[in-house]
Amino acid sequence: MANMGMLRDAVTAWAAGGPGGPAQDLADRLAVHTAVLLEGPSDAAAVEAMAARRGRDLAADGVCVLPMGGAMSVGRFAELLGPDGLDLRLVGLCDEREQDFYVRALRRADAEPDGLFVCAADLEDELIRALGVSVVTELVVGEGESRRLQTFLRQPAQQGRAAQQQLRRFLGTKSGRKIHYGRILVEALEPARTPAPLAGLFAAL
Repeated sequence: MANMGMLRDAVTAWAAGGPGGPAQDLADRLAVHTAVLLEGPSDAAAVEAMAARRGRDLAADGVCVLPMGGAMSVGRFAELLGPDGLDLRLVGLCDEREQDFYVRALRRADAEPDGLFVCAADLEDELIRALGVSVVTELVVGEGESRRLQTFLRQPAQQGRAAQQQLRRFLGTKSGRKIHYGRILVEALEPARTPAPLAGLFAAL
């Protein structure tokens, strides 16, 4: 049975130079009308966790959450998914330092985003600020990483950094950790403390 994972794989293969037919067929079969363009899998994990928290079945709503494997890929994905490709409505979440790049790339593809929501540093930073350092530290400890965190914090490079910056860096020090904590941090959020970029994204879906 066709599913959104298959569509994501087909679009990614298409962006890498493969055929577009499989993606077109799956998009039609799944009645997809919107693609959420995300930089990577940790963002996708957070968005999917937020959908679950809100009782949203994005796939059933015709929304494909699509990690692109890096911000530099946004132009290619917009070309394939926008007006000259699958003609999907495009919504995006990006870091502030990449905002201008996103906007230019989307405009070149005649795919002005229906909503582009911008994180100050990145989504993990937004979530850490929303939850607070003490809560995030407790979550890390609860995941059995207390010793790893303390070892990390003793490193010379971390001395003098703000606690929020240290935690953000810690989440990116091991393969798969950002993906794991993307879900964990969202699940710990009180709805009223949802970061503005994430709240805006869901308001647009």
